[in-house]
Amino acid sequence: MDSHGGMTIFVQVAESRSFATAGRQLGISASAVSKGVARLEQKLGVRLFQRSTRSVSLTAEGALFLERCRRILAEIAAAEHELASTTATPQGRLRVSLPLVSGLMWPVLSAFASHYRQIELDLDFSDRLVDVVDEGFDAVVRTGELSDSRLMSKRLGISRFVCVGAPGYFEQHDRPQQPEDIARHACLLHRVPSTGLLEKWRLRRRDEDVDLRPAPSMTSNHLETLRHMAIQGHGIAYLPDFAVKAALDRGELVTVLDDWAGSSSTFWVLWPSNRQLLPRVRAFVDFMAEHLFPAGSLR
Repeated sequence: MDSHGGMTIFVQVAESRSFATAGRQLGISASAVSKGVARLEQKLGVRLFQRSTRSVSLTAEGALFLERCRRILAEIAAAEHELASTTATPQGRLRVSLPLVSGLMWPVLSAFASHYRQIELDLDFSDRLVDVVDEGFDAVVRTGELSDSRLMSKRLGISRFVCVGAPGYFEQHDRPQQPEDIARHACLLHRVPSTGLLEKWRLRRRDEDVDLRPAPSMTSNHLETLRHMAIQGHGIAYLPDFAVKAALDRGELVTVLDDWAGSSSTFWVLWPSNRQLLPRVRAFVDFMAEHLFPAGSLR
């Protein structure tokens, strides 16, 4: 008999205080229960029960072993339940907090909704620092450093900022060759929603680091608006590559200062560590990890 089976018999006898009752509950004979306990005692080298013709009681060693066995069997049962749940059909309400970068999220969320039609998506777009556990979110997608020890995490990918403008704009204005040339251009600046501050244009080339604070010709806290205005030829914008990839592919925008790398942001999906990972949450985590930043789509 393996240790798992021996512990199960031992716990049943300890709780029922009867070999015969434990046998009935387990669907085996009282003799098989007695032999199982005897083998376990022999393996451990201690007596677990004091036996008499009228009663069965735990020894001091048995009482100590009982608490450990209960915890071990509970962990085994939880592990088996968790593994079984991975094959269950993902369904039910899924509450997710996402950053205000809808241009990145929309296509993947649409694909997820089409693939998992039994999941009801409850989406909250916000750049504020939500409390995942206390506010009852099943998962959140965020960028930056991770600090909440109550959360599990999975890295989704890296986005990098690029300087872009419309071809028509650069037909009328010389392309900047160095970061300081930006000062002679109309600049479309992003105002960070969570702080209200204008985003600095951070550029790096080998060992050179430059932080630009261009004079704005326009500001907005909405990336899609800045992209649209750049496409319409209103100036140069400093935007994450995922926000402008399609426009670059269509030739509506072109990059400048390509020798200089913009700052980068790491995207994470986070979920509470003190909850069982439900099939719908697992499906979301795995889907986002596979599809948000497909291999080779970003630098």
